[in-house]
Amino acid sequence: MTPTNSLLGRITTLLPVLGTIALVVLFLIALHWFLLARRPGLGKEGRLPRQLIMLGFTLLGFVVVILALPVTAATRNHVITLIGLLVSGMVAFSSTTIVANFMAGIMLRINKPFKTGDFIRVGEHFGRVAERGLLDTEIQSEHRELISLPNAYLISTPLTAVSSTGAIVSATLSLGYDIHHARIQSLLIDAAGQTGLEDPFVQIIELGNDAVTYRISGLLTDVKSMLTTRSNLHQSILDTLHNCGVEIVSPGFVNQRRLADDLKVIPASIIEPDRVVTTRPEEIVFDKAEQAEIKEMAKESLQDEIQSLEDHAAEVKGDEKHRIKALKKQKSRQLAELEISEQDEGKDDPKK
Repeated sequence: MTPTNSLLGRITTLLPVLGTIALVVLFLIALHWFLLARRPGLGKEGRLPRQLIMLGFTLLGFVVVILALPVTAATRNHVITLIGLLVSGMVAFSSTTIVANFMAGIMLRINKPFKTGDFIRVGEHFGRVAERGLLDTEIQSEHRELISLPNAYLISTPLTAVSSTGAIVSATLSLGYDIHHARIQSLLIDAAGQTGLEDPFVQIIELGNDAVTYRISGLLTDVKSMLTTRSNLHQSILDTLHNCGVEIVSPGFVNQRRLADDLKVIPASIIEPDRVVTTRPEEIVFDKAEQAEIKEMAKESLQDEIQSLEDHAAEVKGDEKHRIKALKKQKSRQLAELEISEQDEGKDDPKK
């Protein structure tokens, strides 16, 4: 056999392998485009299943290429076994945290301690839930920071979620013993009522050596305005007590200055209607969490309507069934447009 014939024979032998490799690579590129590349705006929860599918097909592609190698069956089995051992070792050493967070994410979806847009406190972190992933949960803090918390941390740390039906807003202050507690309680309840809190109540927290510590609390039904209401409550307490001649100052402060017995440390009232603040801090601080909650609620509403139409379509016939199918198609189009808008916004998000 001449060298030319030998070279041609080797090339002919490798042609099936090269063709298989080319097909596998083209398939993986097309699959990556279909699952991920054409949807850059997908969140963490939407991307993870697609990434796992991509990983599974990549491993399957390696197996297909190995099966196409021009080697003996024994050698092929040894190669497959070696790859299996390597993959098992990688999973064993690197997936402990991943599996823990993944299982914690599943548990959070089953228990549903919170949903997108809720206020939660975990350890030293407080904010509104902006995104829920299978591995971590992203919250937006009072300083507009986005904080990613591993799901395993959420289930291993006591978690406090603010109920969407209402939350208690409180303020604490200390006043001297020279004012009867009944008067203070009445003034604090008036201040809470002016803020819009429902069913306000006052508690005496501590009897100190120099002052009494009071806490005024009330029910806030619009939990999205929690920051604004808390600030308004403090402002209302200042105005109500000062307007009624009650000074908010510690006795130690009086002892450090020579003041007349009838002199009260109360600033003069200033009314500047032109400087009224109309912007709610929540609109700036929790913008991502607010948008995420609105979109999730809209998607859930459309999905419920589509399911209801499907159930109703199975019970009717004739023109009514055609009308329901047309309405279902319209709702499905709206749902698709909503998902596309999320993807378009994701393209402008520097984190994506």
